[in-house]
This record gives sequence, C-alpha cells and structure tokens, in this order.
Amino acid sequence: MPPLQPWMKLVLRIAGVFNLVAGASMCTLYHEGYKMLGVPKPELILPVQVMGILVASFGVGYLLVAANPIENRNVLLLGFLSKAISSVVALWYVAIGQLPLGFAAVVFFSDVIYLPPFFVIMRRLYRLAAAS
Repeated sequence: MPPLQPWMKLVLRIAGVFNLVAGASMCTLYHEGYKMLGVPKPELILPVQVMGILVASFGVGYLLVAANPIENRNVLLLGFLSKAISSVVALWYVAIGQLPLGFAAVVFFSDVIYLPPFFVIMRRLYRLAAAS
C-alpha cells in the first residue's frame, strides 16, 4: 500500500505551491495585500516579510511531504499546528474588531480549509510509520 493516496499528494502539492506563492507575495506585494484587506500599512514591514518567508518555507515542506511522506511526516504536523493556531488567533482578531471581517475569508482559504485533509493525511502517515 503506498503511503499516500492520489488525492493526498494533490492536496499536499496544492498546499505547497499555494504557500510558496503566498509567501513570495507577502515578501514582495505587501502594499497590495494591505490595500486589498483594508488594513493600514505599518511603518515596519519586516514582520510581514519574515512571516512570508515562514509561509514559503512551509510550502517547501508540504512538497517534501508529498515526495517522501513517511520521512517528512513531522513537517506536516508542524504545518497542521501552525495553521490551526494561526487560524484561531487570526479569527480572534477578527472577532474583537482588530482585523476586518474580510480577513476571515483569507484565513479560511489559506489555513482552515487545509486542516481536515492534513489531519487525515497525518493520521495515515503516523499509523504507517508505527506499523513498520
């Protein structure tokens, strides 16, 4: 039995490419991102760019999991935890009015939507690793 079903590889590849593109845009197109979300641009952009580097790094990680699932399963765990925790924090800021409501859609399509398939994939990979 292969470690990943075809849909699992597809999800990981989509997540990987999405994160690479999102991370790169956070590093280079931050003006447009702030404008699109209706958030005032801070004076210091470095934290956004560092976050973009982290997002892009997770993109590389998801592609590594797709290529070598068992060996890289811990990278998926880190990605899952990152997406879960950042989703809760970001949605909290939306709920208390610190971020606009439209940001909830960004969080949904960039993080929340991946949580169920990542969980299923992780469970499979950890079970396969324990069985071998």
